[in-house]
Amino acid sequence: MKKLFCLLILCIGFLSFAQSKVPFVGKRFYDIVEGFSGSGTPAYYVDIKKNGDVHFGYVQMNQADGTETAEDINVGKYNPKVMTVHFKKFNETFNLKLEKDKIYLTDKNGNIQKTSDCCSVAESTDPDTKCSCESELFKP
Repeated sequence: MKKLFCLLILCIGFLSFAQSKVPFVGKRFYDIVEGFSGSGTPAYYVDIKKNGDVHFGYVQMNQADGTETAEDINVGKYNPKVMTVHFKKFNETFNLKLEKDKIYLTDKNGNIQKTSDCCSVAESTDPDTKCSCESELFKP
């Protein structure tokens, strides 16, 4: 019984330590790649739960007919290196890295992507310019 109790305390300690590593708890919105006009730009978000589960999602309002498309995906526990989310409705897969105030689009190894798609309008005057794919995280 004493061994079982010690094992239980050890497991609780590991779980508490793992949960303290999350950069924040709650929902944050981000915009890594600016949307194009047409059906409306999706509002992407990340939501980290108290237990360390990470949810990625979006809400998109079609400006033409007013219909709303939304999706929320649980990608598992927080991983500081890279998390992969696959949005099924639009068949999009993203590798993302989270920090306290920023989110980055990465490759599968966690290396931050640099493309012209991630440049602001001011930076995109030169077609050869490549910008880091990152965004501030905004509280709702």
